[in-house]
Amino acid sequence: MVAAANPLAAEAGREMLRRGGGAIDAAIATQLVLNLVEPQSSGIGGGAFLLFWSEHDRRVESYDGRETAPAAARPDRFLGPAGAPLDFVDAMIGGRSIGVPGTLRMLALAHRKHGRLPWAQLFEPAIHLAEDGFAISPRLHGMLAKEAYLGRFEPARSYFYGPDGAPKPEGTRLRNPAFAATLRAIAERGPDAFYAGAIAADVVAAVIHAPVSPGDISLTDLADYQAKERPPVCGQYRRYRICGMGPPSSGGSTVLEILGMLARFELRRLKPMSGDGVHLFAEASRLAYADRDRYLADSDFVSVPLAGLVDRRYLALRSRLIDPHQDHGRAQPGSPPASHASFQRDSGSLDLPSTSHLVVVDAAGDAVSMTTTIEHEFGSRLMVDGFLLNNELTDFAFRPEVDGRPVANRVEPGKRPRSSMAPTLVFGPDGKLLLAIGSPGGPEIINYVALTLIAVLDWGLDVQAAIDLVHVSNRNGDTDIEPGPAGDALAEELRARGHAVARRELESGLQGIMRTKRGLEGGADPRREGVALGD
Repeated sequence: MVAAANPLAAEAGREMLRRGGGAIDAAIATQLVLNLVEPQSSGIGGGAFLLFWSEHDRRVESYDGRETAPAAARPDRFLGPAGAPLDFVDAMIGGRSIGVPGTLRMLALAHRKHGRLPWAQLFEPAIHLAEDGFAISPRLHGMLAKEAYLGRFEPARSYFYGPDGAPKPEGTRLRNPAFAATLRAIAERGPDAFYAGAIAADVVAAVIHAPVSPGDISLTDLADYQAKERPPVCGQYRRYRICGMGPPSSGGSTVLEILGMLARFELRRLKPMSGDGVHLFAEASRLAYADRDRYLADSDFVSVPLAGLVDRRYLALRSRLIDPHQDHGRAQPGSPPASHASFQRDSGSLDLPSTSHLVVVDAAGDAVSMTTTIEHEFGSRLMVDGFLLNNELTDFAFRPEVDGRPVANRVEPGKRPRSSMAPTLVFGPDGKLLLAIGSPGGPEIINYVALTLIAVLDWGLDVQAAIDLVHVSNRNGDTDIEPGPAGDALAEELRARGHAVARRELESGLQGIMRTKRGLEGGADPRREGVALGD
């Protein structure tokens, strides 16, 4: 089974499984098609995190394809002339925000270890669609219609918009011969075709000659980029073992913190999405995000107290701060074991209706959970050789210091910006894979994934029903609830407990595959165009 944010991408992954490929093969084919049909969200111009489960080896592996800051980057990158942080739009658009892309190196690393089909074969569906064309989906058309910046830059303007400047209509057959040529080169020569030679030169030229905020990526930055296999971060929640991505992502540890602080509460006895249960969830999230903002960053540059953050005794103490009946108010970071006080917290990131997630389980039982992104929708808005370049460096803290102390997630040369991406694998008491899940959604990703896990593991919902639930999120501020009737009564219940409630869109893109007694069951987020396809 494959679950992805667009049917054409899921079909490409399923086709690789039908050809005898494994979960990694299917994930690569799915990602390449997502780059084409959902270009606003992910692609080879961005980065990704991937969790892999080997049924044969009974082992979880995690792969880091996060973008890096160029060697020329400095901590004051996103400060204006007067020393104040730039507005997000001014920082995001153009070359300054572009990090060295990592997705292809990461996929190639995973394929060398676990691929079953030839590398070039995995590119065939995306090349075919790029050459023959695909229909512009309702979601892509809607995002183009709302987009204020993409049409200012060629070649993106000519590709996505008509001569009158209006977005090409929904259903228009969109062809991308430049991307097909790029994919053919990478299929034939491997990722070196992207990180050196003509494509690399085109990327560098697009960045340093950007018409807005030129950047400083060099050919050496691209040639030196390395994807990394890192230890996954795993923990116990009730009877289940849960594994996620470690730094530079904050997703795995923060999800485990939320769940760990809720372990003392009998959530299964509460009605799904009851005021009591959601209050507890919001309070645990508030505390976990306070820790995230203080301690999480690229562990190659910062000493992250990862083991301390997910330590059961620390989480039990942290949980005692939760009042079952009343909102706690703004939380302060805790002091986990082996932590330090040398870094100041930052103010976090903006909410972004971009990024994508895919999950795969193959016939052998191997699984992939992969979150992939170019950051804000349409990234930096710069398009080169048929694909968009990320604006991932805006995930760094704009202020390098607060009150005279450095911020852990400040910009540094070669550093990877902190992420909230939370690809997750869940294992049952028997040690077998139970669930593969994840979501896009900026810093809200952690809350989307954690609440979905509670819905499945505590409330007994199937994966689709869990994904369909109204979203609630607290990042140590307001408690946000999606608009709509399903959240109306819940909002009033939380206000009665002292929560400052905000009603706003919470645009996830959850994809999940769950193993049941009946076989595999897939879930795809109705907030996007996803689908789960299996045999």
